[in-house]
Amino acid sequence: MSETSAGPGPGFGPKAGPETGAEAGATTVAGRPSGVIHDIGYRHYDGPRHGRGHAFAALTVNSLRGVYGLGRTARSKIMPFLLFGVMTLPAVVSIAVMAFVKQQGLTYPAYAVTMQAVLAVFLAAQSPYLVAPDLRFRVLPLYMSRPTTALDYVAAKLTAMTLALLILIGAPLTLLFAGELLVDLPGPPHTGEYFAAMGTAVIYAVLLSAVGVALASFTPRRGLGVASVITVYLLTSAVSVVLVGLLMSTSRDAAAAWAWLVNPFFLVDAVQNWLFGVQANNDSGYPPDLGGPVAAAAVVAIIALCVAALVLRYRKAASS
Repeated sequence: MSETSAGPGPGFGPKAGPETGAEAGATTVAGRPSGVIHDIGYRHYDGPRHGRGHAFAALTVNSLRGVYGLGRTARSKIMPFLLFGVMTLPAVVSIAVMAFVKQQGLTYPAYAVTMQAVLAVFLAAQSPYLVAPDLRFRVLPLYMSRPTTALDYVAAKLTAMTLALLILIGAPLTLLFAGELLVDLPGPPHTGEYFAAMGTAVIYAVLLSAVGVALASFTPRRGLGVASVITVYLLTSAVSVVLVGLLMSTSRDAAAAWAWLVNPFFLVDAVQNWLFGVQANNDSGYPPDLGGPVAAAAVVAIIALCVAALVLRYRKAASS
């Protein structure tokens, strides 16, 4: 993978004037031309050279814009903005419910778990965009004035996907909270639940982006990347539901409470339940005492494993 590219900037680009496209030189052997070198007119970069931080920020912003289709074709904007609209719709409906019946609709801690299918589709659709074209064509989307390392590249891609997911989860939560304040429900506003949900949204965003980008990085084909991410989500969800059903049918409720943690969304929900003391968003709750710490440790371990896999993947790609 090419990590070093000459960067654009002041003075970078085709020369104007008669030198553009001029023939720079030719060699002859026994009077016959044997090779021609063309000067395509690019000048040396003589602008300012920023550090690694600037390159990281530029790659992060470019990737974040690309996830939502900004700066890309109109077709690229359809999926992310359609999913953003679907994520926001329950918040709008809940505000309408609060305005008419003066009762809270969808609660803040339950929002991400309720909309987990939408989040999974967004992750599956947009994670391959971040890494697949770079791997397939072996170029970066930006010209850099200095080399960027594999670690910087991985950090920029993960940060971009984390911010994209945080916007997707946090925006409807904030809209719902603003609606609750405007409707002025009886009793105090649910400020604690809102901030608990926003804190959990950060955990969701980091975990899902690490898993999604890591899975997508193992193939340069976007279609395979989409299939791998959605397959992992469907598999973990199905395994969790089947295990819970089987264990509860045999009256093994304690083991069934652990089976919920197979699903990454309920895994984070268990952390939310432990950290903020909010109600669990499943039918039977999570394991008491050790359930929360074990779920938090599992989240940290999964994130660390995915980041390590990404770094190794791109170090190998950069050296090949």
